[in-house]
Amino acid sequence: MQFAAPLVRATLIRRYKRFLADVTLPDGTEATAHCANPGAMTGMGDPGDAVWLEPNDDPKRKLKYSWKLTERGGAFIGVDTAMPNRMVLEALKARVLPAFADWPGIRAEAKWGDRSRIDFRLSGPDRPDMWVEVKAVSLSRAPGLAEFPDTVTARGAKHLAELADIVRSGARAAMLYVIHRTDCDRAAIAADLDPAYAAAFAAARAAGVEAYAARAELSPAGARISGPAAAPPHPTLPGAA
Repeated sequence: MQFAAPLVRATLIRRYKRFLADVTLPDGTEATAHCANPGAMTGMGDPGDAVWLEPNDDPKRKLKYSWKLTERGGAFIGVDTAMPNRMVLEALKARVLPAFADWPGIRAEAKWGDRSRIDFRLSGPDRPDMWVEVKAVSLSRAPGLAEFPDTVTARGAKHLAELADIVRSGARAAMLYVIHRTDCDRAAIAADLDPAYAAAFAAARAAGVEAYAARAELSPAGARISGPAAAPPHPTLPGAA
């Protein structure tokens, strides 16, 4: 995945109102950038961090920069939570994720039920469809380990319940956790940050929902899925033997 324009390195002043960030540009001037990340962004958005911005010259857009990456300790962390879906679409087409390589048909934003949409619906001959929901995983509190979520996400729990319903309908369904940073190679569920999501994950896995993880290669030059990673382990439901 290529960025729409070459990224500009800047220094973060502060992030506020969730979707805004003030930065210092290379020439010393200050600007406000769009931050396409509703999460807590723990450990990836502290004042003084080196950040990479995508500039634009669209007169219809109020902000002229979009915050795409944070650079910290030699690693890159993805900020824009929409990036993983674009990366996964490219990876599905290129068949670089073995778990999904047997479904040549790819439909993005596939409708499920009356109101819901799932990120991808995969189809192929002589097999049930595979529905895939993608999550960007950027939190890391231990070396090499990325965790999801970084804050309470009722929407994420809802997605898990929908995937379980899909499995009960006779299709297959999977969560794909994209490790959206270059210093981690395995994923886990942050049960202490959102116990309800952890319980929903356990219930979905018990219902037959599959779980996978993928590594992302990130740099100011572009981003892509490089291959599978260690996925969150199958949990035990509370109270189970």
